[in-house]
Amino acid sequence: MKIALCQINPTVGAIGRNRDKISEWYQKAIDVGADLVVFPELVIIGYPPQDLLLREDFILEANEALSWLAANATVPMIIGNAFRENGNLYNCAFVCGNGRIINYYKKMLLPTYDVFDEVRYFSPGETTGVIEIEIESEKIKIGLQICEDLWDKDYACNITDSLKENGAQLMINISASPYRADRLTDRQTLIETKVSETGLSFFYCNLVGAQDELIFDGQSLAYDGGGKLIGQGKAFKEDLIIVDLDHPKPIITKPDVREEKIYNALVLGVRDYFQKTGHSEAVLGLSGGIDSSLTACIAVDALGAENIHGVSMPSQYSSDHSMDDAEILAHNLGVEYRSIPIETIVGQFGDVLTESFSGTESGVAEENIQARIRGSLLMALSNKFNWLVLSTGNKTELAMGYCTLYGDMNGGLAVISDLSKTDVYALSRWVNTKAGIDRIPINSIEKPPSAELAPDQVDPFDYDVVSPLVTAMVEDEKSPTELIEEGADPELVKDISRRIRINEYKRRQAAPGLRVTSKAFGIGRRVPIVNKFDELIP
Repeated sequence: MKIALCQINPTVGAIGRNRDKISEWYQKAIDVGADLVVFPELVIIGYPPQDLLLREDFILEANEALSWLAANATVPMIIGNAFRENGNLYNCAFVCGNGRIINYYKKMLLPTYDVFDEVRYFSPGETTGVIEIEIESEKIKIGLQICEDLWDKDYACNITDSLKENGAQLMINISASPYRADRLTDRQTLIETKVSETGLSFFYCNLVGAQDELIFDGQSLAYDGGGKLIGQGKAFKEDLIIVDLDHPKPIITKPDVREEKIYNALVLGVRDYFQKTGHSEAVLGLSGGIDSSLTACIAVDALGAENIHGVSMPSQYSSDHSMDDAEILAHNLGVEYRSIPIETIVGQFGDVLTESFSGTESGVAEENIQARIRGSLLMALSNKFNWLVLSTGNKTELAMGYCTLYGDMNGGLAVISDLSKTDVYALSRWVNTKAGIDRIPINSIEKPPSAELAPDQVDPFDYDVVSPLVTAMVEDEKSPTELIEEGADPELVKDISRRIRINEYKRRQAAPGLRVTSKAFGIGRRVPIVNKFDELIP
């Protein structure tokens, strides 16, 4: 028996296009001899559909697409879609074949953590899904799961064990599991454990593509009953994985390079965001620093150099090396480069505000004027030429509030907002190593980071110390007390904790950012703006 896993890239709400894509890949699978064709979770409507699920016409159109696919199904197909029954909405896996819907399974475990909020929309199924299908005159019982059903160790029921007890002969899980660093290892470990416990073959079909902040990596998996990996989908690409259960061939995969995986995830995130929102060209400020340099590299690899416009906006505080580094980067990447000096505009702002600022010391207000002028210029170019602005701030800066609303935070997409400053350096070095040349000027990597908004200014943080502490607080959700007990400087920890708390209002107004860690600023982190809670620190 040949099983085909079709990890495809749907678009949320594009039900007709998704239906046609499914039909196309279904035919590809049949053409290479598949006896059973499997598609990901909610693939007809895209994931996550969020409040579109509350619209009755949306559900009706999705059901019409499912009916059309079922009517045209010959070889058995498993496909994900929403389904309303007796007034309740369910996240379902449908089994189609012989021109009809044969059966369906309702997802039992509905995640409600981090980026997931399925209980808002779906009712849980009440029975496990062992469904019998006929393949080449032989009847086989398939144990069906949908995404979270695999992660049942955190719930009261063991769905995999229940499926075997009810006669399942092999397991199939259809998923829409978002990427984060090391997520593949987590999936593999869990599936290998399930196979070891049941002795059954396990097929895991995952979504690929990007939707708003989320990136889906694909990397579908197939294991035989002995726990050997016999199939794996490509990372961050659509793929058709054919596995012959009668003649399984163990495969060997290369060890992951963490920086490469994260980089490729961001490339896919940018590419899909542009394609699915109808944009084709991007503009960003090039300061000569490492953040804008890495963002530009990702944009070029996602959209093509011909579609990227880099803008240097020097002020009186901009160093010669920063302007040179920006121009060298643009040349290395082959992107359009232009320089728009802002010193005159800054001076005009100063003249206008002279009376209002009389008797005060020059400081953050004057510095932020420069950032906001740059943001306004980028938005003007965006409006004029329909270029989408990419903001270039990293996660450490966003956490600490070291960013300017309506200035460097301007943009339609925050490409590296889930990368710590440490990861920005690591990915930048990887970019140059991978290319065999310095795509990013080495000076941009090695020089002290600076916003260059004042004379001889450098960033006020030791990122080697601050960045890991921010990661520990945000991603690992460690308390200040824990970090202090582990040896961190108490005053520094207090300062970082306070900054993270008081700058939530900025992050709420930031462009959507691509998620590549276990906890990003965005839909998976819900913290009030008005927040007076400070943990008591001894």
